[in-house]
Amino acid sequence: MSDGLNPLREARVAELLLDFRTLQFLIAAAPTSPGNPDDYYTEGWAALRQCALDGQHILDCAADISIPCASGPGPDEQAKAQLKQILLDAYARRHEAQKIYLRQAAAQRWVGWRDSVLNEGGTGGSMEGLDGQLRVELANITDEAVYAELKANDINMGRWTAEDPSLRDVQRWIRSRRRC
Repeated sequence: MSDGLNPLREARVAELLLDFRTLQFLIAAAPTSPGNPDDYYTEGWAALRQCALDGQHILDCAADISIPCASGPGPDEQAKAQLKQILLDAYARRHEAQKIYLRQAAAQRWVGWRDSVLNEGGTGGSMEGLDGQLRVELANITDEAVYAELKANDINMGRWTAEDPSLRDVQRWIRSRRRC
């Protein structure tokens, strides 16, 4: 017996994939190399390059195409099982892309701050302070914070979130994709 929620599941997957696509465009558009070659190995530019690599990796990871077992008989129950699997994949990809995007934004702020300090004749101490600030910002971009932010945004947008995966499921999906 079908629960009648497959259209909601389909719409949710579409929303998540659209969000993921938008984040991928933003990640791909960010710079990865400084105008000054001497800045190449600085913390912010290294972070920007890592974000570009991480963004490409999340795109390159194949989706889980195994066919899940339905909990009941019939094509609607099979579709439900498949949609739940696809929902986890799309949700976790969006989560990881958001985390990359936030790290990238922090690194881009660092680049702006660094340029300002250099233009004002800043010292090595000023640069170390900026590097420390970047490390703090990057450390604050946790799975828990990203998950809570995305969930709050989805709820504020009136999206159907009743079957969204847990943070633990998302983290398990991410760990499984690090090997691909």
